[in-house]
Amino acid sequence: MSALRNQHLSYSRLSRFEACPLSYKLHYLDKHTAEPGVPLSFGKALHTVLERLLQEVIDTEYVGRLSEERTLQLYREEWAASGLSGLDLFQQGLGILLDFVRQQGRVDARDILAVEKEFRLPVGPFTVLGFIDRVDWVDDETVHVMDYKSNHQLFTREELDSSLQLSLYALAARRMWPWAKTVRLSMWMLRHGIRQETTRTEEQLEAALAYVETLGQQMEKAESFPARLNPNCVYCDHRRTCPAYARALTGQRGVVCEDTSDLESVARERQEVAHLAKILGARKAELEGVLRAHLAEQDELVLAGTRYRMFNTTSLDYPLEPTVAVLARATGLPREELLQRLASVEKKALDALLKDTGKRLGTARVALLKAELDSLAAKHHSPRFWAKEVA
Repeated sequence: MSALRNQHLSYSRLSRFEACPLSYKLHYLDKHTAEPGVPLSFGKALHTVLERLLQEVIDTEYVGRLSEERTLQLYREEWAASGLSGLDLFQQGLGILLDFVRQQGRVDARDILAVEKEFRLPVGPFTVLGFIDRVDWVDDETVHVMDYKSNHQLFTREELDSSLQLSLYALAARRMWPWAKTVRLSMWMLRHGIRQETTRTEEQLEAALAYVETLGQQMEKAESFPARLNPNCVYCDHRRTCPAYARALTGQRGVVCEDTSDLESVARERQEVAHLAKILGARKAELEGVLRAHLAEQDELVLAGTRYRMFNTTSLDYPLEPTVAVLARATGLPREELLQRLASVEKKALDALLKDTGKRLGTARVALLKAELDSLAAKHHSPRFWAKEVA
């Protein structure tokens, strides 16, 4: 082929081709109009607010705490432009942004080297184009590259240490700030208020370059672009025109294991069923959302031979002190014994308390406090099934 299909590569192009060649073809070669879902639009809105907020810090050479009022103003503007709707989602986004502002504490424009920094990285015959959310100066030999993520789940250590996106950012940062002997890399998990950090060795960076060039050549030489069901199908912006997704919605399967002693066949069917389950589960939730909206206006629906109603479930939470007082009077047992036998701290509630406390104590002190509390916790282990696709 005399000319490259791709004027440039990017992490988005590479990861889309990896996950599903058909999605890559529809998006980049056929130029189909994308249908961005709510998670993508929501994440983009948060990114834009943070970019504008910190660019203003740089432009005005500001030193001090970020303004919550300015954050709200920028968020309202971006929300209006995004087409998003829903009070719950609006409040969720505002909470994430205000937590970010409080966590930042005092900022100094001199420490922020760049926001939404464009880079062009030569890799063999290709140029990889990308944008880094933020780069901070740490010291005269170190920069810190950060990517904002609005994911609900944290990355595993394996995912963090093998992230191609962060490897490309590390390579780009070395070219743009050649004085930096060390490049720290972080996924800034906005929903969780933490930065998951990693680094890269020379060997890892060389392997990433070789992989990108190899994948780029595969993209250029590809003559067929098969659909590939994967866990991200429910978020794909071309799922409405994908025949594999349409088949998945009908529950059609291509792999059925006839011999359970053949573990390869077992694993293939298990993966296909897992993907179908996620796609069908998301569709079920979407359809239930439509029915719920109608049930908000009427007591019940009878459709297709099924009766639908909304009902409340009740759970009991016993307040600690009054409960212990009643039991102590009735049983004669000492308060301390009753507390030891009955009382426990729910991890979610503890995490929320620590997050609120962090606004006053600071991240470092809260980290020490959490470590001390974790040392007191009783640890329970149970076997769990884990599966992750490999390239």
